[in-house]
Amino acid sequence: MVRFRDMRSMKYTLALVGLLCCRLATGQVVGGQSSFEFLNMSNSPHVSALGGISVANPENDISLVPQNPALMRPGLHNELGLSYNSFYGDIKIINLQYGYYVPKISTSFFGAVQYLNYGSFENTDNLGNIYGDFHAVDYAVTVGASRSYLQHWRYGASIKMAHSSLYDATATAALMDVGVNYYDTASLIDFGIVAKNMGGTLKKYIPTNPAEPLPFDLQLGISKRFKHMPLRVFATIHHLYEWDVQYNNPADNTGTGLLGTTDSSATKSTFGEKLFRHFIFGAELSLGKRLVITASYNDLRRREMVIKTKTGSAGFAFGVSLNLNSIQVHYGRSYYHIAGAYNEIGLNFALNKMFGLGKLGDKIKWNAEYPDWE
Repeated sequence: MVRFRDMRSMKYTLALVGLLCCRLATGQVVGGQSSFEFLNMSNSPHVSALGGISVANPENDISLVPQNPALMRPGLHNELGLSYNSFYGDIKIINLQYGYYVPKISTSFFGAVQYLNYGSFENTDNLGNIYGDFHAVDYAVTVGASRSYLQHWRYGASIKMAHSSLYDATATAALMDVGVNYYDTASLIDFGIVAKNMGGTLKKYIPTNPAEPLPFDLQLGISKRFKHMPLRVFATIHHLYEWDVQYNNPADNTGTGLLGTTDSSATKSTFGEKLFRHFIFGAELSLGKRLVITASYNDLRRREMVIKTKTGSAGFAFGVSLNLNSIQVHYGRSYYHIAGAYNEIGLNFALNKMFGLGKLGDKIKWNAEYPDWE
């Protein structure tokens, strides 16, 4: 049970996050109208299998930490996550995460890299004359830290530098994520809230134009594992600061959600349709101690990506995780559109279990193992 004094002590933190988010959210929009949109992409196969967002997941996986910096903790000490995959259009995506706990200051640190290479393009004029090739890339480097508070709470923050290079235009932004997490090992309930991508543009694509909006989001999640069943269920809410997140395209008259086909025009959407666009639902089933099966449903993704003649599996995602002694293997399969699913694979390495550094390792606590959740 959540103790009253725990809640009273944390309400000021939550209130501060909420006020800051509301202030920074002014004028924000949804659906590809912000710069640095790649920051909203999933950073691992595990996250993709959970619908693309996972801010309240206590599982031992370093790749979950960029979703909510408060999830970084001593149990993820010296864990490295790495994935390299091909996205649609042969876009190459690299994600890396690493965590380290410093017991002297009771603080857990982490770093992450997100890199997208869009490939090579021909540089032509309006007559089709070719003037060579150019490359386009996006990347972000993140560093963050978290600490515990009282018995069940953790709070964390991260800063990131994001860079985008598109032809001869480049842009740079400095951003911050702030998160809070509550996990009760007795009731097996996890609650998380995070404000993502707060910050400003340091360099604009076109210096004479106003700065483009950043992809801010305020997300809340809750998960529950059953004591007598190897099942954890998830519910995540995104875009808490904006009620109507529907893209209103007059050319599209219908959209298909989980409950069937409905009119998708902004003026005719029901309360329930607008509400469920904010939700992602997921579940993880543990088969023994090493194998985990994941499934999820993202309502917004389905409503925006299906076509009325053939709905397919858009909005659904699935995954498998294999937990070995020092290595975790994660596979995710996400359905965005009938054009095909996006398949990902990633590896996590417990470096302190794989090799030591001798006396230096003992000095810097390289080989140390800490409890995941107390």
